[in-house]
Amino acid sequence: MNTGSHYKLYHFIPWTRRKIYKMLILSIVPTALFYFLGWKWLAIPWVPVALLGTATAFISGFKNTQTYNRSWEARQIYGAIINNSRSFGILVKDFIRADDEVQEKALHQQVIYRHFAWLTALRFQLRETKSWEHVKTKSYNKEYLQYYKVPEWESKLEDELKVFLSDDELQYVLSTKNRATQIIALQSAQLRKLNEEGKISEYNYTALENQFKELYDQQGKCERIKNFPYPRQFSSINLYFTNALCFLLPLGFLGEFSKMIEKFGDHIVWLTIPFSVLLGWVFLVLEQIGESTENPFEGNANDIPITQISRNIEIDLREMLGEKELPPAIQPVNNIVM
Repeated sequence: MNTGSHYKLYHFIPWTRRKIYKMLILSIVPTALFYFLGWKWLAIPWVPVALLGTATAFISGFKNTQTYNRSWEARQIYGAIINNSRSFGILVKDFIRADDEVQEKALHQQVIYRHFAWLTALRFQLRETKSWEHVKTKSYNKEYLQYYKVPEWESKLEDELKVFLSDDELQYVLSTKNRATQIIALQSAQLRKLNEEGKISEYNYTALENQFKELYDQQGKCERIKNFPYPRQFSSINLYFTNALCFLLPLGFLGEFSKMIEKFGDHIVWLTIPFSVLLGWVFLVLEQIGESTENPFEGNANDIPITQISRNIEIDLREMLGEKELPPAIQPVNNIVM
C-alpha cells in the first residue's frame, strides 16, 4: 500500500515507460510513411476511432471499478480480522480461568500466541504466487520491487511460527496443506479440553468457539479473493480493446491533421505523434493500473498491508497480556508498506 499523497512521477513514469515506447513506435511509423512515402491511405476517419475509444473507456472503467472493489473487499475483511482478534484477546483473558495465577497467564499466552501463528500462516498463504498474478511476471512490476520488500518472501514460515507454537504443534502444522485452518483447529481442541477441565464455562466456551467461526469466515473470504482471479474474459477483452485503440489512434489523428495541410502545411501531420502518445498512454496506463489492483494479496506495491495489520494486532494483544517488550510497528519504505 502506498502511504504517500500520490505516486511520484519519477516512480510512475519509469513504471509505465514501456507504454510510452509502444505508443512512440505505433505513432512514428505511420506518420513517417504518410509524410515521406505519401501513403495517404493510412489516414482514416475519426468516427471509428471515437466509437472504439468510447467502448474501450467503458470496459476500462468497468475493470478498474471491479478490481478496486476486490481490493476494498480485501481491506474490509482484514478490518474484520482486526476487530475479531481484539475481541478474541479480551474473551481469552476474561473467560479462561485457572486456580493458579501463573498457570492462568500461561494459558492466556499460549492461546493468544497461537492466534499470532494463525495470522502469520494466513499472510504467508496469501502471499503465495498464483499463475494469473503479475508481480513476478511483468517486467515493470519486477523492476518496481527494488523500492520495497515483501516480508513473506524474505523469511521462512517455519522460522516465524516457531516463536508462537510448541515443537509438536509446529511440526504438525508444517505437515498440513492449509496451515491457517489447522491452527484454528488446534485452538478449538485446546478450548474443548479446558472446558472439560472446568477452566471455561459452557457459555464462555460457546462464545469463544463462535470467534473461531468468525475467523474461519474471514479466512475463507480471503482465500476466495486469492484463489479466484478477476474473470479472464473481462481482462482479455479490455486488453484487446485497448491495444486496438492504440493501433488506430495514430491513423485517426493522421486523418484529422491531414485536413489541415492546406492551411498549415505538411508538417502539421507530425502532431500525430505527441497526441497519439499522450492519449494512448492514458488508456494503456488505465489497463496497467487495473491489472495492478486486481490481486490485493500478490505482493504488489498496491497490496493490502496484511503484514503491517498482523503486526499491529500482535502489538495490541501482547499489550493485553501485559508484555512490555513489544515488536516494532512496521514502517513504510519509500512510502510503501506491506
